Amino acid sequence: MHMNKRQGGFTLIEVMVVIAIIGGILAMVATNIIGSADDARIKTTKNQIKLVEGALDMYKLHNYRYPTTEQGLEALVQKPSSAPEPKNYQNGGYLKGGKLPQDAWGNEFLYFSDKGQYEIISLGSDGSEGGEGDAADISSQEL
Repeated sequence: MHMNKRQGGFTLIEVMVVIAIIGGILAMVATNIIGSADDARIKTTKNQIKLVEGALDMYKLHNYRYPTTEQGLEALVQKPSSAPEPKNYQNGGYLKGGKLPQDAWGNEFLYFSDKGQYEIISLGSDGSEGGEGDAADISSQEL
């Protein structure tokens, strides 16, 4: 008894159709992931700004004023020696680790202080003023 067995398998066209479908799905997913990464960096930067704002508020609570623009955010990790010198500077500074946070693109924040008000700015992914999307500036005054 000899039985004729057919070998089962996929044709080349079937394999190509499946590969094309998988490629289309990957393209859609990659587009969504890339957009999500940009949103995540923006959210991370906003959270870093809020962290610095909390440290600035503690600085003001102890020293009755925010650091000047000249003293900068560095005043949160190292006692300023320029006027007005803080009288009740917290031992160890106001940020854990003694290091200033950076925005999600690895850039330093800009800090401006005037008449009891301050602004912290990230210049976005491009590191330049202005821009759109993830390259747009992020300001503490807009949070």
